[in-house]
Amino acid sequence: MFRMSDALRYWFLVLPALAIMIVFYIWPLLGIWQISLTEPKPGVANYTEMFDSTAVQTSFILTFRIAILTTIGCLILGYIVAYVISNFARRAKPLMVALVLLPFWVSVLIRSFSWIVLLGRSGIVNDTLMATGITDSPMRLMHNEFGVVIAMIHVMLPFAVLPMMANMRGISGAYVDAARGLGAGEWTAFRQVYFPQTMPGVMSGALLVFVLSLGFYITPALLGGGRVLMISEYITYQIQEFLNWGLGSALSVALLVATAVVIAIAARFVNLRSALLERN
Repeated sequence: MFRMSDALRYWFLVLPALAIMIVFYIWPLLGIWQISLTEPKPGVANYTEMFDSTAVQTSFILTFRIAILTTIGCLILGYIVAYVISNFARRAKPLMVALVLLPFWVSVLIRSFSWIVLLGRSGIVNDTLMATGITDSPMRLMHNEFGVVIAMIHVMLPFAVLPMMANMRGISGAYVDAARGLGAGEWTAFRQVYFPQTMPGVMSGALLVFVLSLGFYITPALLGGGRVLMISEYITYQIQEFLNWGLGSALSVALLVATAVVIAIAARFVNLRSALLERN
C-alpha cells in the first residue's frame, strides 16, 4: 500500500494555500509594481515625483502620526480591558469577551457613521456640551485629526485587546502571589512581575494595530472629511479622481515597503514568533 512521506504530505497540504497566495496576492502586487514603473511611460518618474512632492511627504507623516496615536490609545485602553477580563471578571467574562468581539459583527462603515452622529456639529456630544453650559457653540470634533484618532481607536481596539487577553490568560497568578508573599507591594508586584510577562501580548497588539492603521481608509475618509488625507485616501484620489495609475501604484508600493520596514524594525527588538504565535 502506498504511503506518503512526511515531506510529500507537507507539500500536499501547503501547495493549495501557496497557490492561492501567489494567484490572489503576490501576482497582483507584482502587477502594481509593474504599473508604477511603466505608466504613463517606462522609468522611475513616478517614484521621483513621489519623493519630490511635499503633499506626499505630508500625507506619509500624517499617516504615521495618526497610526502611532491610534496604537498608543489602543494599548492603554486595551491593556486595562484585557487585564480586567483576565483577572477580575470571573462570572462576567463570557459577556465581556462577547462585547469585545461584537464590533467584528458590525460593518466598519456603520461604526464610522455612528461617530459622525456623535461628533458632528449637531451631534450628541455637542448638544450635551451646550445643554450643560460647558460650551456656547458647537466644538469642531470631526474633520480633524482628533475625530479620526478617536474613531480609529474604537475600530482598532479589539485588535489590541485580543492578543493581550490571550497572553494574560496564560500567566499564572502564583508569580504575583509569591512576590506579595516576599514583601512586595501590589504596585511593585504588578510592575516587576506581572507586566513583563505581558509584553509579548502588548507587542503583538501594538504591531497589529499599527500595521492595520497605516493602510486604513474608511474611517479617516469619513471622519477626516478630506482635510485629514492619509496615504490610503491619497492613493484613492490619484487613481479615481486624476486617473494617475502610475503615481497611485508607486504610492502603494511605498506604503507596502514602509509596512515591511516597520515589521523588520520590530523584529530587531522583539521576537515576533513569541509575540505573534506563542500565548503563554
